[in-house]
Amino acid sequence: KRHRLRSRRNSKMSFRHFVKASNGVKMPAFMYGTAWKKEATTKLTSLALQSGFRGIDTANQHKHYAEPLVGEAIAEHKDSIKREELFLQTKFTFARGQDHIIPYDVDADFTTQVQQSFDSSLKHLGTNYIDSYVLHGPYSGEGLTDADWTVWRKFEELNRKGFAKMIGVSNINRLQLEELFAKSEIHPHIVQNRCQAKYGWDREVREFCTANNIIYQGFWLLTGNPQVVQDERVIEIAQQLNRTPGQVVFRFTHQIGIVPLTGTSSELHMREDLEIFDFALSDDDVKMIERIDG
Repeated sequence: KRHRLRSRRNSKMSFRHFVKASNGVKMPAFMYGTAWKKEATTKLTSLALQSGFRGIDTANQHKHYAEPLVGEAIAEHKDSIKREELFLQTKFTFARGQDHIIPYDVDADFTTQVQQSFDSSLKHLGTNYIDSYVLHGPYSGEGLTDADWTVWRKFEELNRKGFAKMIGVSNINRLQLEELFAKSEIHPHIVQNRCQAKYGWDREVREFCTANNIIYQGFWLLTGNPQVVQDERVIEIAQQLNRTPGQVVFRFTHQIGIVPLTGTSSELHMREDLEIFDFALSDDDVKMIERIDG
C-alpha cells in the first residue's frame, strides 16, 4: 500500500491511526465530516471529538456547512485537545457552489477570493493555520480552467508559506486530476471524492492516487452504497466478526486505500466507526465486496 496504516498507542499525538502524505504531514485515517448538520453542527462536532475523532472536515460554504459552528465545537475542547492534536480540513468553494452568503468579494479576482475565504476560515476555526486546504471542485465538469489554475497557484503559495500544511481537491475526475498533477508546481496531497460501488469505488481516480502518492478520501460510503451495507454476504461477515455491516464497509474501504469520512449523528456509530482498526477482513472478503456493484 502506498499509504501505510500507523498505530501509536503511547504518543503525544492524539490520533493513533493515521496516513502520511507525500510531504510527510500526518492525517487521521478516519475523518468526521460536518456537511448538512446546520444548527446541530456544534453539538455533533463536539460529540465526534468526545468520541475520539481528531480529523474534522468542513468547508467555508454556507450552503452545505456551518464552519463557524465547527469552530465553536473546537473551542469547547481547547482545554482538553491541543491544536496540534487536531487535523482541520476546510475548503474554498467557487461562487457558483455558494448560496447567498459568500465569504469573499465575488467581484474580486480569484486570488483575492481564495485569500479572503482562507482568512475567514481561520477566524471561524480559531486557528492560524489549516492542516488541509481543499478546492471544493473544479470550476467546470470538463477540463481545468484558468480559474482553477489561478486558485491552485494561490493554494501553492499558502502551502509554501506554511499556512496550509497540505493542499488538495475534491469532486474531481481522472482526466482533471491527471492535468492538475502534470502541470502543478506542488502536486495535490489529497483527493476527496464521492465513492460508490456502482462506479467501482471511484477506481480510476483511486488508482491514479495510489500510483502518485496522493491520499484518497472517500465520502458517502454508507449512504451512497445501501446495496453493499444490506448485502447478505456483508451481513454474514459482520456476524462472524461480531461487528456491524457499517463497520465492515468502512474497514473494506480502509483496506483498499481509502481514508473514510463519516457524518453520522449517532454517538454509538461514532465509537463503532473508530473501532474499524481493531479487526481486518480477509483478502477474499475484500474481493467479494469489491464485486458488489449494485
